[in-house]
Amino acid sequence: MRWFGPNDPVKLSDIRQAGCSGVVTALHHIPVGDVWTVSEINERRALIEAAGMEWTVIESLPVHEDIKKQSGDYKKYIDQYKKSLRNVAACGLKVVTYNFMPILDWMRTDISYAMPDGSKALYFERDAFIAFDLFLLKRPGAEDDYTATERAKAKEKFDGMSEEQKKKLYHNALLGLPGSDVPFTPEEILTALRTYQHIDAALLKQHLFYFLREVVPVAEECGLKMAIHPDDPPYSLLGLPRIVCTEKDAGELLAAAPSPANGLCFCTGSFGARADNDLVRMAKKFGKQIHFLHLRNTKRDAEGNFYEADHLAGDADMFAIVREVVEIMQERKVSIPMRPDHGHQMLDDLAKTTYPGYSAIGRLRGLAELRGLEEGIVRSRKHD
Repeated sequence: MRWFGPNDPVKLSDIRQAGCSGVVTALHHIPVGDVWTVSEINERRALIEAAGMEWTVIESLPVHEDIKKQSGDYKKYIDQYKKSLRNVAACGLKVVTYNFMPILDWMRTDISYAMPDGSKALYFERDAFIAFDLFLLKRPGAEDDYTATERAKAKEKFDGMSEEQKKKLYHNALLGLPGSDVPFTPEEILTALRTYQHIDAALLKQHLFYFLREVVPVAEECGLKMAIHPDDPPYSLLGLPRIVCTEKDAGELLAAAPSPANGLCFCTGSFGARADNDLVRMAKKFGKQIHFLHLRNTKRDAEGNFYEADHLAGDADMFAIVREVVEIMQERKVSIPMRPDHGHQMLDDLAKTTYPGYSAIGRLRGLAELRGLEEGIVRSRKHD
């Protein structure tokens, strides 16, 4: 399971009791772009090992915005990223997860969407998001990104909201980076958005490819695996380009820096939010370069809305995906690290405050379901 560090309401003992053998974490307290020192890495690792688990997967070693924009001190930040990679490898870690999403790592309009069973899920509602963009953030030029019908539906949505609902939407949409409960202010967002005005998807891809060609050789030399997380949601938001959304995107970034060290964090929730992504085919195609698995499920509709479904429900055929993953692992003779993701807030956790999507019991349920599914598939293959 993912653990956000000593301040995480979900304790290491909770994670171990859920059946986890390892923890996925990061040094969130270190400013983005600064070097991760050996002492800081080993201090975190010691905490996890003292709790009876191991730490081999980082999520995430963040990429500085200057690198994404190729502006300012981007070459310095790439050099510091390389130093962090070497330090991570020296401490025995194996997989480095990262993403190349501009400004915001993820976006949801509701972090407590009521499910029929009384649990709560993360939800992205397109009309609510457009209402936020047009009428709360008031992003200059936002009108040009939507059709007249979309603008009218967003206006109707906004006019029907209470002040409390508008406040909640505003807070949810401006949540900051994972690992932090401090939201961005509108001024910070608008200022940051202006720095991307002249960067389209094609240019941002070239910046990603440049970054990969710089850091992947270092990772390969150190015995590390780089695993890029797809964009969440996997399409443009707030006028920002998103470039890790589809099978084509994944193929291009892997081809840009061919190496066993250049690979994917295969997130079935992010890729699965698009109906045009065939997850089983993608797993089969990129199996040798999948270094980390996020197994979660989403339920989407034709309007662009989606919510985090139960791990074995939703639009992703989790049985077919896990079956393909088992074949990949047996063929490669490796165990690909996996974690459940974005579990529902349920039972006792309904009265607790945790990072959105990262309460303990919902993820425990997801992990148990996924472990049972994998065990059944492995045993049936042996029987056959």
